[in-house]
Amino acid sequence: MILPKPTQFSRVEIEFNPDKVLEDYRLAVISRQCSLLVRKEVFSGRAKFGIYGDGKELCQIALARSMRLGDYISGYYRDQTIGVAIGDLTWPQYFAQLYGHPDRQFDPHSAGRQMNNHHATRWLDDQGEWLDQTNQYNSVAGVSSTAMQIPRSLGIAYASKMYQFREDLAPLKELFSKDGKEVCYTTIGDASTSEGMFFECINAAGVLQIPIVFSVWDDGYGISVPIEYQTTKSSISKVLAGFQRNEKEKGLEIIQVRAWDYPGLIQAYQKAAKLAREEFVPCLVHVIECTQPQGHSASGSHERYKSAERLAWEHDVDCNVLFRQWVLDQGFANEEALKEIEEAAVLEARKYQKEAFAAYMASIEPDKKAFLRVAQNLMESTNEGNLLSPILEELKQLPYPIFSDLVRAGRKTLRAFRVYQGPAVKLLRKWLSELEERNRLRFSSHQISQSQHSPLLVNPVKPIYPKEATFVDGREILNKSFAHFLEDPKVFILGEDVGKIGDVNQTLAGLQEVFGDLKITDTGIREISIVGQGIGASMRGLRPIVEIQYLDYIFYPFPVLADDLACLHYRTAGGQKAPMILRTRGHRLEGIWHSGSPMAVLINGLRGIHFCVPRNMTQAAGMYRTLLKGDDPGIVVECLNGYRLKEALPENLDEITVPLGIPEVLREGTDITIVTYGSMCRIVMEASETLATMGISVEVIDVQTLLPFDRTQSIAASIQKTHRVLFADEDMPGGTTAYMMQEVLDKQGAFAWLDTPARCLAAPPHRPAYSSDGDYFSKPNVENVVDTIYEMMRESDPGLFPAIYF
Repeated sequence: MILPKPTQFSRVEIEFNPDKVLEDYRLAVISRQCSLLVRKEVFSGRAKFGIYGDGKELCQIALARSMRLGDYISGYYRDQTIGVAIGDLTWPQYFAQLYGHPDRQFDPHSAGRQMNNHHATRWLDDQGEWLDQTNQYNSVAGVSSTAMQIPRSLGIAYASKMYQFREDLAPLKELFSKDGKEVCYTTIGDASTSEGMFFECINAAGVLQIPIVFSVWDDGYGISVPIEYQTTKSSISKVLAGFQRNEKEKGLEIIQVRAWDYPGLIQAYQKAAKLAREEFVPCLVHVIECTQPQGHSASGSHERYKSAERLAWEHDVDCNVLFRQWVLDQGFANEEALKEIEEAAVLEARKYQKEAFAAYMASIEPDKKAFLRVAQNLMESTNEGNLLSPILEELKQLPYPIFSDLVRAGRKTLRAFRVYQGPAVKLLRKWLSELEERNRLRFSSHQISQSQHSPLLVNPVKPIYPKEATFVDGREILNKSFAHFLEDPKVFILGEDVGKIGDVNQTLAGLQEVFGDLKITDTGIREISIVGQGIGASMRGLRPIVEIQYLDYIFYPFPVLADDLACLHYRTAGGQKAPMILRTRGHRLEGIWHSGSPMAVLINGLRGIHFCVPRNMTQAAGMYRTLLKGDDPGIVVECLNGYRLKEALPENLDEITVPLGIPEVLREGTDITIVTYGSMCRIVMEASETLATMGISVEVIDVQTLLPFDRTQSIAASIQKTHRVLFADEDMPGGTTAYMMQEVLDKQGAFAWLDTPARCLAAPPHRPAYSSDGDYFSKPNVENVVDTIYEMMRESDPGLFPAIYF
């Protein structure tokens, strides 16, 4: 699509400081030079992949100039100019991230774990304690998935609303808020506005009326696909016109401005920031006529899909070129001064790039030298140079050897010298083992909290029951527990139907009346933005419990949980955390969409989130308390058919904590171990009673949490006693039963203790059918468990256990 040539810059009533304008020009020029170097470094082979913000420099500078200390930028992978403008990113860090330098001193944003342009302010100190967010500019950890930066932006802005209107949060403001006057800026490319989560979050922002500014960088393409195939009317601001606020109705303020129009951009962002900060009006700034001088990324060339006319137009409207012309027209500098700035930028960018690469190579050099010393020692002690020389030569031929090259060389050497077991080989093993441990810390640390607040360190407190226990519905157990949790100012609950009616299962009945609608808040049917509200708010010191009404609906926000929440602590190398708790319910009921148990999908996609599967509501209450005492995110899946089942009321309900990763033996036995969780515990316990009458002693173990799983290896200890094991659950075949089997037989080494092959009992490979018959035939039932165990026993002693059905 060819657009008209630029006409004139906006006339604004803003008095510009020439020195600050030239500072902005200097930043725009060096940012462009750094973008150009990224592409060159990828093509040279020194970097793996590069993505850059060229063509967006001016709009990003304008956005940054409207920010104040304490504000947040939840951006995407082109926002390098914003990061440098606010002082949260340096150009040496920019290049260190390009090379994947796994040292926080050089890449404090991700310690080399994310590709360049994924920025993250370090909010945690080395002990995992919160740092002050109010006296700095804050970058929320970058994410590559398109539009994924938008949901948590809602929560960042929503927290400002909480801090402004809730007096009980005053003690937290010291670290997290300036009376709710913070603005969250979030940026997105125009093509990504086609994502459903963008539209959902735009709607949610309009409903919530929170201090958020959406910026759309519109360069006319989504990689190679032009805007006419992306956006109705080829304009996101036209599409969203119905959200525009007016004198009678609240909504969004929508502002359109050109990417090359420096005065117009400054004015637009000043207006948006003022509305968001002072009136809590969400704003959308649609920045049109952006360009991409180098195309989408280093993976391809835009000359393949843009016409010569389009490329010529982009050259003419390049924001840096037109900014330069505006500076000259205003008399802020002459041609000679601008050339001096431009020439200096080329040298400075190259200097930063060279220094960053040299530092990266220098970080590898000590391990390389250590390997060469060990290799030399090995050669001298064995006199087998013919074995080692090819490996050393291969390493020597690499222009830029990295850590994996050293490990590869070390392993090859050990294989080559496998028949030698002298001191030199032991020294090589020691070197390799120590390097592997350093690499584990470089590339695999901080998946979960390593602080003193880790929920794994919470001491268990078991329920205590009076002699004459009172039995109440399970929902009442949770109701009393949530009432206690909500006494903590940091805790609040979000979700569909949680407020006025007290949720669909009445576990929150009456609590909104007691605590207010900012503590228990009803939302629309919008799971993605509900989770986003929770993630963002938990990044600002709050402890949200967000509800997904049924487990089957967790797949709506699943990408947000997987791509953002689950890996946040990991991808920032312990720099950011979001201890949100997601509450949902599943397992046995009736119907295809209300009784799912897709546990394997969840646990394998959400590593980094603790996954709790309580068998009853007392256990659930204890798990919530454990998670709230910790600083990791967690999911609790309550049993759908347990809310009206009677449970004994513990006298210490407000103190119970359930340890994560510690199974509980529900029934002791000697013949066989059954490993299960959730609603299946009741099925298995009933089956065990029947099996006892048949002369079979069953040990029943409730794993309690799937992530983490049996940290004490108590299941292996049980198998050592019974020599048989059945893994049972409601997931589909090959799901969590297979996961549990692998954990126990493979990792715990329990295979050696088995007298009979381990077996799995899962649901049929389809969703559950409706009605009680559907439940019986679509999930493992008591008869299934009894017959499976009986057949396992019969394999050992067919005389004692004769065939029943054949």
